[in-house]
Amino acid sequence: MGRFTLPRDLYYGKDSLENLKNIDGKKAIVVSGGSSMRRGGFLDKVEAYLKEAGMEVQLFEGVEPDPSVETVMKGAKAMTDFQPDVIVAIGGGSPIDAAKAMWAFYEYPEVTFEQLCTPFSFPKLRQKAKFVAIPSTSGTATEVTAFSVITDYAKGIKYPLADFEITPDVAIVDPQLVESLPIKQVAYTGMDALTHAIEAYVSTLNSPFTDPLAIKAIEMVLDYLPQSYKCDMNAREQMHYAQCLAGQAFSNALLGIVHSMAHKTGAAFSTGHIPHGCANAIYLPYVIKYNAHEPEAMHRYADIARRVGLGGTSEKAQVNALIAKIEEFNRAMNIPKTLQEFGVKEDEFKEKLSSIAELAVGDACTGSNPRSITPEQMEKLFSCTYYGTEVDF
Repeated sequence: MGRFTLPRDLYYGKDSLENLKNIDGKKAIVVSGGSSMRRGGFLDKVEAYLKEAGMEVQLFEGVEPDPSVETVMKGAKAMTDFQPDVIVAIGGGSPIDAAKAMWAFYEYPEVTFEQLCTPFSFPKLRQKAKFVAIPSTSGTATEVTAFSVITDYAKGIKYPLADFEITPDVAIVDPQLVESLPIKQVAYTGMDALTHAIEAYVSTLNSPFTDPLAIKAIEMVLDYLPQSYKCDMNAREQMHYAQCLAGQAFSNALLGIVHSMAHKTGAAFSTGHIPHGCANAIYLPYVIKYNAHEPEAMHRYADIARRVGLGGTSEKAQVNALIAKIEEFNRAMNIPKTLQEFGVKEDEFKEKLSSIAELAVGDACTGSNPRSITPEQMEKLFSCTYYGTEVDF
């Protein structure tokens, strides 16, 4: 038996932020990240619309990129003190992900972070508040997903939280929020969206409900990401919708080892944080080569290539054409081809290889990957992504 879960309402298009006027509630807490939403005037708009809806409003600002366990607990305390019945998260994936975790601790103060890290084990939410998500980047799609990623910096790993309970009640996808995105962020989030859609399509949990969403998202990313990177605002709008479609697909079909690898290496190296979308972009071509040794995975990758009009007279050639297209996008947007090119030091990579490989195999996303993988195989795959060598196993 399958399940397909999405937000109850999704508002999209320019000025769709105004739909906050129609949200029912008495108290709303607004969770946001850095200053970009304030500089752009969007925080002021959110606050004004919520007050127009008759609510008392409190702000919780300053959620950092890749939010920490500490920030989550601080936000949960703010919610406990304020007692909102509406939680509004606005910004990139980080503030929305953080707010999802805060929501759980607000409603269940006695729950532990370790309990929430077990996939699909959340207690029933909406006992105190409902959740509204407003994305300001075009990649994570956390506004429509059952996922949140929180970083434990002390341990150097990311925890992907997974449960349909944290699927937002309302998503507002207003393209005006992404018009001023820096091009590097456009590149990384765009490749994150492409990875979401491709992994959802080849996932062992793909279905007739997720496949159309995944394919349409892939088509749109390939059509619009290059122009979005060049600051075409129509393309930015279409990318904002494409990433949302990809989110609807992967929230229900789940993901694969590209994300397992990215989760366990983003905060692992002293040479600097690897942005999530950048890590996905680096790993994706190598993972496709690894997974394509599984016949069903090869068939579905080839199907993607056929549907988006890439060349090739055999499935192997079609898979290679898909890989070549991804590598072309990475080059055009100055995304490194390897971890070594990103700047990870060889000595540290070798020192941590065994540990990150084992953690990646144990990641929640590994279970739906179309080809199984052992820690030893994962070490070899990571080595390929470091040195740029061929995946021939």
